[in-house]
Amino acid sequence: MIETTVNKMLMTIENLKQAIKDDIEDIKLANHEKLLERNEKKQAYMDDIVDLKNELNQGLVQAVKNGVDVNIYRNSVNHLEDELKELYTLNGKLASIVLPVKQMYKEIVDELTERSGGNIFEIKA
Repeated sequence: MIETTVNKMLMTIENLKQAIKDDIEDIKLANHEKLLERNEKKQAYMDDIVDLKNELNQGLVQAVKNGVDVNIYRNSVNHLEDELKELYTLNGKLASIVLPVKQMYKEIVDELTERSGGNIFEIKA
């Protein structure tokens, strides 16, 4: 069970990493529709990772209760941790691209708002 859970997590992490790489590429290409299409899938991957992490923890606890030496899973769990660290780094790279763009748009909106006296849209009745 533990090996299966670790393998599922590794596969899900790899799928999420690929989705983030695709996001980075689509940002470069200004392919915003593809970014939006992938958001739900990425959220599902993240939810799956959390669920699988809980399943893994429960499996390890159960193995300890059953007298299993969980050190036999050390390499698998270490590899899993390395993959999660890589995912974290990749996500940071995506954020470093997205956040400046977000800030740029915020500054544009703020400037337009300031020029229009606090309202971007002038409504006339």
